[in-house]
Amino acid sequence: MVIDHTDQKILGELQQNSDRPISEIAELVNLSTNACWRRIKILQDHGVIRKQVSLLDQEKLGRELTVFVQIRTSNHSESWFNKFASGVRRIEEVVEFHRTSGNFDYLLKVIVANMKDYDRVYRRIIKTADLHDVTSYFSMERLKETTEIPLN
Repeated sequence: MVIDHTDQKILGELQQNSDRPISEIAELVNLSTNACWRRIKILQDHGVIRKQVSLLDQEKLGRELTVFVQIRTSNHSESWFNKFASGVRRIEEVVEFHRTSGNFDYLLKVIVANMKDYDRVYRRIIKTADLHDVTSYFSMERLKETTEIPLN
């Protein structure tokens, strides 16, 4: 699928506020409401727009601590990975889970209420599989946060 300039403008508007009426988005990108709706539908059908969600304020929900967890392993077998990945995916406090290159193998982003809550999650993480090293970094201040993907 080719994403043209108009599609980029639509996607930009949706990333800022997908709750707006299509008629408002259409006006902002100089399209008729029907043409804008058709383009959005095509973007959804092709998986460019995966889903629309509400972004929640973690602090207002009592989840004030963000932890980045680096994990190294000495085992890289498929069976080990399947066990580890399955276990980590079941931990709801893990909101991002990445396999990485460099000095560590995996990076997790964990959102919890406090240190005691993180200790509970940490204990679940280390039970998922045999791990060589687990290092936790606690975010002291969020300096930038966005879900918007650069479109230019």
